[in-house]
This record gives sequence, structure tokens and C-alpha cells, in this order.
Amino acid sequence: MEPSAREPLIKRTSSSYRTFPESAGKRLDREYLQSLHNKWLYLAVFVAVLGNFSFGFALVYPSPVIPALEAHPSPTLRLDQNTASWFGSVFMLGAAAGGLSAMVLNDRLGRKLSIMFSALPSAVGYALMAGAQGIGMLLLGRVLTGYAGGLTSASIPVYISEISHPGVRGALGACPQMMAVLGSLVLYALGKHQGTLPHVPSAPDCAAPAGLVLDWRWLAVAGEVPVLAMSVLLCFMPNSPRFLLSQGKEDEALGSLCWLRGKDTDYTREYEQIKDSVRKQSRRVSCAEIKDPFLYKPILIAGGMRFLQQLSGVTCILVYLQSIFKKTSVILKPEYDAALVGLVRLFSVAIAAVSMDKAGRKILLFVSAGVMLVSNLTMGLYIHFVPASQNGTIANKTLLSSANPFAEPTNYITLIPLLATMFFIMGYAMGWGPITWLLMSEILPLKARGVASGLCVVVSWLTAFALTQSFLLAVNTFGLEVPFLFFAVICAGNILFTGCCVPETKGRSLEQIEAFFRTGRRSFMR
Repeated sequence: MEPSAREPLIKRTSSSYRTFPESAGKRLDREYLQSLHNKWLYLAVFVAVLGNFSFGFALVYPSPVIPALEAHPSPTLRLDQNTASWFGSVFMLGAAAGGLSAMVLNDRLGRKLSIMFSALPSAVGYALMAGAQGIGMLLLGRVLTGYAGGLTSASIPVYISEISHPGVRGALGACPQMMAVLGSLVLYALGKHQGTLPHVPSAPDCAAPAGLVLDWRWLAVAGEVPVLAMSVLLCFMPNSPRFLLSQGKEDEALGSLCWLRGKDTDYTREYEQIKDSVRKQSRRVSCAEIKDPFLYKPILIAGGMRFLQQLSGVTCILVYLQSIFKKTSVILKPEYDAALVGLVRLFSVAIAAVSMDKAGRKILLFVSAGVMLVSNLTMGLYIHFVPASQNGTIANKTLLSSANPFAEPTNYITLIPLLATMFFIMGYAMGWGPITWLLMSEILPLKARGVASGLCVVVSWLTAFALTQSFLLAVNTFGLEVPFLFFAVICAGNILFTGCCVPETKGRSLEQIEAFFRTGRRSFMR
């Protein structure tokens, strides 16, 4: 590339975030990126992220369903506090199992076929829940939909990263998170209740629905729609050129890249770069190679980000959102809480998608962690210092209580927990939510990408399960403020981790990123 073409790129990139040297690897010049036709690429990404839509739908399925089943007339389907807790959390165990299987399937079947395979357990899981005659069928359905979600969580970001080019990879990398949020919003809309029954102590929502827009069985049927659409449409989408080259299918890889970039573009240059990178990593990872910094550093970074993401408290806050709002008596009717937070998440992910390829990954991670830190700290201090009589709570040692159905707050100080939660979700959704998935797919080396991405998903969901299961115990033992103060400390750690360990990948090809870790130039610990 000529110096005159490189100079604006150097000026636009702050020296604080230029993790990669300008001379690392071969750069795809801007003229080539601007000549690409992205419509088919966008179509392939849209079809793939239908799996994330289904994942978001399945994740929050218990929100309107648990209250309905706790009031179910049949004892074989009626949930008590223990079974309701498992109905909500067993999904995460299934997701961890899905991540484990992705470690094998991603490299054996390929990214596209792995995503298509996830449709089978997802469809069976929804069918079991739709036709459930007992609690066992409900729990098995949750495990299977969780398994599908874990498999897609590991496969879809890698697929999108490998078919995208640096010009749009950041924006497209936010699509899985955006579609998952959209799936949750659709579930909330279809499960919106009409009228209320007395509060059921163990329900995540504060009031049980007298009637849903869709019955809980039909909600499960509705979950089949995106799954079936994804599996059919993916048949017409190409596989990842990098995966095809790793399997020695050069003609198919060239045809795939041609379809994604456009026939009248200079895609052969990009093809040669990909081919050269794949050739250097043709062998499978051996145990001895794990000691190579080229492998273990990006794996530790990606796994560490997934671990810290969950420890920041996002899953606990989303799962127990209604109960947290109930306890702090926010000045909002409980039935609107989840939808409002979902809209904030969707808006924030959209901001991240637009900003990622302009501002960069690291600056958004810094801002995201900072906002989450302040929000968690505010929430913890509010719960600790505001008297129970002022915020409308009955006791500070229990989260799921048999309090009156609706508190009528008369003090506008109860806006504080609502705003703190909204800002926390906003901060998470614009940084540590989508970017951790994107960076996982960007920095993991091709030869270990399938296994390592599955490992990261396992770490993520096992952490989420452990934290969600221990959250209520911590609240009942120490009070609600303690978990939020713990989350605030973790968010401070997220800032340090981002500054010390996370590389800036904006505008870099996957081959450049791999070359950076391989050569060790300008250590990623700076």
C-alpha cells in the first residue's frame, strides 16, 4: 500500500490503541473494501443470526411461563419454588453442554453445518415443552433448547467473523447480540399478560398472568418458527471460506468468497491471503503446542473476557430483574419492566454495532465497564443507605417474598434503582455484551478456533449457572446490596483487564491478528 493511502489510517487511530504495528501482514486497502458488494454477505449473516433470535427467545421463556405454571390446575405441571428455579436455570447447563459439543462439531462439521445441527435439539425441545404432560418434559425441553443455544453461541460468531471483511466485521459481529435481544423482546410481547393474579413467591415476575397473548404451549410452538426458517435458509448459504480451505476444498472456498464479495471484485487477492494463513495452520493443535503463546494467549484473553462478563452480574440481574424491581419498589408497573429493559438493550447494541468499526473495540469496552461500575455501585449504595420505609421494601434480607402484589411508591427516590439498572444494561449492551463475542471470534487462531470457542462458551455458561444459583443465597445471607457491590468490583477489574490484555482489532484482517500473536510484536500485555 502506498504511504499516502496509509497515512489517514494512522492519523485516525490513537497511539494508545494501536495494538498492531502498521507493517504487520498485508493490509486490504480501502479501495478494495469499498468495491465489495455486501448484500449477499448481509443475507448470510441475517440467516445465521436467526439462531441467536431463537436463543434469546428460549432464554427468557420462563419469564411469563413460570407464573402461569405455578398457578396451573394440574399437579403434574404445577411448579413449586424448587422446580421453578430449575426450570429457569437448567437452560444454562444445557448451554454449557452445547459449548462442549461445539469444540468438536465446529471443526468436524464446519461452522454452517454446526449451526444447522443446532436446529434439531432446539425443535425437539420446543416440541417437548409445547406438548408437556409433566415437569420432566418441561425440564428436558429447557435442556435441549439450552444445548442448541450453547452450540449457536460458539458457532455463529465464528461463522460471521470468517465470512466478513474488516470493513464491516465489527457491525456484523454485533448482530448475534442484537438478534438475541430482539428474540427476548418478541417473547415478552407474546407473553404479555392481561390482568394479574396474586403474587407467587418464587416467580421471577412479580405477578402471575391471568391470560397470555399466547398460551405457554403456543409460545413454545412460536419458538419453532425462527428455528425452522434458519435451517431451511442456511441450505442456500455458503460455508466459511477459511473452513473450506482447512478441509482442502479450494474450489469451493473460492466460490464461497466470490459469492460473498461479488464476481466483479478483486476477491482473489483476499483469497490468497486466507489460503496462505490456512496453510500455516494446516495441522491440528497438539498438546505441546498449547504452550505456544500464539495459542494460549488469545485463548486466555477470550476465556477471561467470557468469565468476567458473567461475573459482572448481567445474567443474575436479567433473571431476577422483576424481583429486584419489586424489592426496591421502582416507580414503574412490573409488567413493563422487562420490555423497557429489553428496548434499552436493543438500542444500546445498535449503538455498539454502528460504533465498533469507527471508535474501536477497546474504547467501547472501557466505556461499557465504566458505566456498569457506576451503575452497580449506585445500586448497592442505594439499597444499603436508603431506609426500607423510604424505598417501600418490607425486609432487606429476602428477595423473593410474599409481599403485596404492587407497591405504590410515593417517593421519587425510587427512580434511582430503575435508572441504575437501565444504565447497567445500556453499558453492558454497548460493550461487554456484543464485543466479547466478537473478539472471541477475531483473536482465536484458526487451527484452534472451533475448540477454543466452544471452551469459552462452556466457561461463560457454567459461570452464569453458578452465579445465578448462588445469587439468592448471597442475598438471603448478606443482603441485596452485597452482590451489587461485588459486581461493581468485578467491573473495575474489567477495566484493568481491557487495558492490560485486550488488543485493538478494529480494521484488521483475521490474518493480521493471527500474525500479531504469532510474532509477539508489541506485546499484547501493553
